[in-house]
Amino acid sequence: MTDANLLIAAILGIVEGVTEFLPVSSTGHLIVAGSLLDYTGEKAKLFEIVIQAGAILAVCWEYRAKLFAVAAGIFRDRSAQRFVLNLFVAFLPAAILGLAFGSAIKANLFAPVPVAAAFIAGAFVIFWAEWRTRRNPGSVRIDRIDDMRWPDALKVGIAQAFALIPGTSRSGATIIGGMFFGLSRTAATEFSFFLAIPTLFAATGYEFVRNRHLLAGGDLSMVGVGFVTAFVSAFFVVRGLLRYVAHHDFVPFAWYRIAFGLFILGTGYTGLVQWS
Repeated sequence: MTDANLLIAAILGIVEGVTEFLPVSSTGHLIVAGSLLDYTGEKAKLFEIVIQAGAILAVCWEYRAKLFAVAAGIFRDRSAQRFVLNLFVAFLPAAILGLAFGSAIKANLFAPVPVAAAFIAGAFVIFWAEWRTRRNPGSVRIDRIDDMRWPDALKVGIAQAFALIPGTSRSGATIIGGMFFGLSRTAATEFSFFLAIPTLFAATGYEFVRNRHLLAGGDLSMVGVGFVTAFVSAFFVVRGLLRYVAHHDFVPFAWYRIAFGLFILGTGYTGLVQWS
């Protein structure tokens, strides 16, 4: 394992941690970063999925008190039981559709140009959601995730399924979907964090078991570096995003998505960058 490979792992880990919980698509950024770093192929896709676990551990650490309380009260506390049920219901749509169409999506959409198109389309969905919220503030009916019921969770889960399209953003789909379905910006963001735990751990475990033959012993150090850098960078992003959504909307992220998507399309069209 060369120092160059470890540097690539560190860069991709930071990209994963910084973008996983923002409405900008970690998968899209990893595809583009991997293309720029000339780190592509099936092994690269597996690496990018496995290091998601580092980012998810950051959420587990940040919300460890809530998770321990839920675990302790799962057999006697109705609130804890409802929380677990909501996560399970919201997890199902993406899990079912991912198993059914995951291979086809990876084969056809894991490339910079489709990612760029999804980036731009997602920006206009964010604009629409924020405009709708400002125009009708009374549409917000759920301020705390503990007030959610399973139909609310199912709707957010259906929204999350759109994130199977690279560039859409899992966080963006769940947060904006939650806002469409009556959650406050803060509640939608927190539920997106919690929903990431079963969703991404399941995706990581499934892909690792299915494709572990792609990794050799020498790749473990690269995975370790990516895992650690993803954890550290995600830890700071999770805390920062919670402070941000308390006082700001997601419109700046929409503009960023448009700029990023146009950059990919423009450099690819002019030949300035040969996107793989």
